Amino acid sequence: MSERIRVLVVDDSALMRKLIPAILAREPSIEVVGTAMDGAFALKKIEELQPDVVTLDLEMPRMDGIETLRLIMRRAPLPVILFSTHSKEGGYATFKALALGAVDFLAKPKDAAAGRLDEIAGQLIAKIKVAKRAAGRKLPPAVIVETAAPKKGTRAALPPRRVIAIGISTGGPNALQFVLSQIPADFLSTILIVQHMPEGFTEMFAKRLDECCALEVHEARSGDLLLAGRVLICPGNRHMMVRRMPRGDMVILSDGPPVNGHRPSADVLFHSVAQEFGLVAVGILMTGMGDDGAEGLGAVKAAGGMTIAQSEDTCVVSGMPRAAILKGYASKIISLDILGAYLINNYGAERGAEKNEKLEKSYKNEKNEKLEKNENNERTSVSSQRS
Repeated sequence: MSERIRVLVVDDSALMRKLIPAILAREPSIEVVGTAMDGAFALKKIEELQPDVVTLDLEMPRMDGIETLRLIMRRAPLPVILFSTHSKEGGYATFKALALGAVDFLAKPKDAAAGRLDEIAGQLIAKIKVAKRAAGRKLPPAVIVETAAPKKGTRAALPPRRVIAIGISTGGPNALQFVLSQIPADFLSTILIVQHMPEGFTEMFAKRLDECCALEVHEARSGDLLLAGRVLICPGNRHMMVRRMPRGDMVILSDGPPVNGHRPSADVLFHSVAQEFGLVAVGILMTGMGDDGAEGLGAVKAAGGMTIAQSEDTCVVSGMPRAAILKGYASKIISLDILGAYLINNYGAERGAEKNEKLEKSYKNEKNEKLEKNENNERTSVSSQRS
């Protein structure tokens, strides 16, 4: 039997310091080696107990979670899972902590104070196991937002040269912030992102990305147009699809059942982008646990689009891109540190646009034919009804 994962639980609530070890005790491969009531005690316990993984509350007296995390990463980096309350302030602190190097986060249930943690027990156990496997992985440099990134002045709402769909999970917030912060405001393509994240966090996540990026970043709403330089984040607990319409290409949100255990699902987005955009679709699978998005990436490749997988050595967790690579669905494997430059050079600069002019003309002709066919079908339907 492999060694058990040694966990230190850090929380200012005495109740949580009893309940969290109790739910983790259900998993034979995990051993809670100690608890700490605040960051100062946590740092001493880390030195004394040498845990493999730390679960960290953010709102604590004396030394809060952010300062504790800074010191952990400075002194002896360990995999840290944030386990804190879900609030607007807590949400922003969570994303700041992820940028500082925390592996993942899990929101405490609203009724956690009543002792009800059963519903998230499985998720916490799974995240701790992933965090242990991620130990030693090199994370992208932190992008700490102190002031909002300068935005380009008023610009024309232009249709995108490419529709870039990204599927991402564990390790995603930090990786996305690293890549998107490199892309200029006059980027010629649109970016659609499915990040596995709970409902309520995606709006704050989109706002944080918007603050650190020159691109326009929003949480997606049904009817949002796909525009050059725009990034749309799928809301938690929804699926995101795309439609080509006479008034413009747009996003459609759905409450359909989970796919691969996820809502949102990268597979749903990829299949939709493949069907609607074919040759000008770009599918990218980045760091994440599981295999969501692999089959959808295969659909993008079959439709003639470009498919990219983040290199496994630069992922916090390589499950999602690895699944696509093993199936032969990734046309290119690109490391995180050069992914932003690749997107700019191929899908965001005038030079790349000129190089692919023939492809874009083919796409426009195909789009016009589809719209004309839809209009003809509508006319035929109306004529039949009149008859």
